[in-house]
Amino acid sequence: MVFVADPEHPTLADDEAHHLFDVLRLQPGEPVVAADGAGRWVPCRVEAHARSASSGRDRDGLVLEPVGPLRCQPARRPSVAVAFAPTKGDRPEWAVQKLTELGVDVIVPLRTARSVVRWEGERGRRSVERLRRVATEAAAQCRRPRLPMVTEVATLDEVAVLAGAPPVLAEPGGPPPDLGHTVVAIGPEGGWAPGELDLPYGRVGLGPTVLRAETAAVAAGTLLGALRSGSVAAAYPV
Repeated sequence: MVFVADPEHPTLADDEAHHLFDVLRLQPGEPVVAADGAGRWVPCRVEAHARSASSGRDRDGLVLEPVGPLRCQPARRPSVAVAFAPTKGDRPEWAVQKLTELGVDVIVPLRTARSVVRWEGERGRRSVERLRRVATEAAAQCRRPRLPMVTEVATLDEVAVLAGAPPVLAEPGGPPPDLGHTVVAIGPEGGWAPGELDLPYGRVGLGPTVLRAETAAVAAGTLLGALRSGSVAAAYPV
């Protein structure tokens, strides 16, 4: 899958053309799905064309030609969201990759009292843009035509506005997840500060052990997605 502005007239950006034709080395006749990230997609085929102003970006005359009708994947309901405090290294990217594959709709990088990693100012903007690129790449790999919304860095109080519902805090000993609470917030490696636990948000348990922050984020996304699809029952032993 490749993401374009208009699937019916798929013009490739430089990075997308490089990935398809230089990295994957697609050849004329091979199939590709072009999607707009908002659910619209169309099946295409790689074609060999002479370079022209109307052919869009290509590599050595290769372009995408639609070969089927425009289709649309409706948004899943209810929308599910995971907010998590970023940790060191590339673990936030790994978490966003997996949350995208799992079908999470909204991903919120979370600023908490005990966060070790502080995404502020220009660093924060660059980090969020990196997460968005990771989400796009993961969606293409798993053939997901709707991109998740990766928000700006937010506080707990801002999560409800960004995700569309108030969060519940992942905390050992909490009740099992359910679809009455579709936004789960994951704290930093040092846990929630007392002031955050005093906020009027519910709790949810993700199992009997203490999980790393990125593992907890993926566990929350897995459970919410499974509950939404009906793959698991609405309760499990904590």
